[in-house]
Amino acid sequence: MWGLVLGTGAAVGSFLNVVVYRLPTGISLLNPPSRCPQCHTRLRFYDNVPVLGWLWLRGRCRYCQTAIAKRYPIVEAVTAGLFLFTFLWFGLTLHTLGYWLFLSWLLALALIDLDTMTLPNPLTKSGVILGLIFQSILGFALQGHWMGLAQGLISSFLGAIIGIWLFDLIRLAGLLAIGQEAMGGGDPKLAAMIGAWLGWPLLLVSSLLACTLGSVVGIGGMALGWLGRRQAIPFGPFLALGAGLSTFWGQQLINAYQSWIGL
Repeated sequence: MWGLVLGTGAAVGSFLNVVVYRLPTGISLLNPPSRCPQCHTRLRFYDNVPVLGWLWLRGRCRYCQTAIAKRYPIVEAVTAGLFLFTFLWFGLTLHTLGYWLFLSWLLALALIDLDTMTLPNPLTKSGVILGLIFQSILGFALQGHWMGLAQGLISSFLGAIIGIWLFDLIRLAGLLAIGQEAMGGGDPKLAAMIGAWLGWPLLLVSSLLACTLGSVVGIGGMALGWLGRRQAIPFGPFLALGAGLSTFWGQQLINAYQSWIGL
C-alpha cells in the first residue's frame, strides 16, 4: 500500500511541476506534451518516470544534454512524502483523499509565488470551490444526513469569507501604516481557500503560523544582509506552510491554547 501511495504522490508531483511551469505563462497544461524546454524534443514516457527518470538520465536531457533542474525530482519526492504522511496520519479515509488535493494545491501555489510573486486566480478560486465541496461531502459523510452537508457548506463558506476579509484588512492596515500594501492581492484569495478547506479556527492558526514564520525569515534575512528593509518577499509560501502544519497539528495547538488559558 505504501508503494502505491508513494507512486501516486510522485505522479501528482510530476504534474505539479507542469502546473508551476506552464500556468503563469499561459501555456496549456495538456498541449504540447512534455518536452525539453531547450531543444523542444518530445520526451518519452520512460523519461517522465517521477524521480527515477531524472536519476536515470543523470539530471540531463537525453537529446541535448541540457541540465534538468533539480527542483523537478525534489517536488516529486516531496509530494510523494506528503501523500504518504497524510495517509499514515488519517488512514484510508475521506480526509486523506481531500487533503491530498488540498496539499497539492498549496504546494503548487507556494512554488508559483516563489517564482513569480503571484498567486494565479485559476488555482485560488478553484481551490475555494473544491474546499466548499469537500467540507459539504465531509459533513454529509460524518453525520449521514443533509443537515450535515448544509453545516459543512456553511462552515466552509464562513471560513472563506473570514479569510478574504481578514487579509484585505491587513492589506489596508499596511497601506495606512507604511504607505504601501503589506501583501499582494492574491494572498487574501489564498486565505479564503484555506478557510474553505479548514474552517475559520484553523485559518486563524494558519495565519498566525504564517506571520510568525514570515517574521522570522524576514528579520533573519535583513540581519544577514540577504534582504533589504522594504524588499518584498512572497507571503504565499508561508501561508501554504502554515496551512499544511494546521492540517495535521492545528487542532492540537488550539486545544493546548485553550488548556493554557483555562477553557
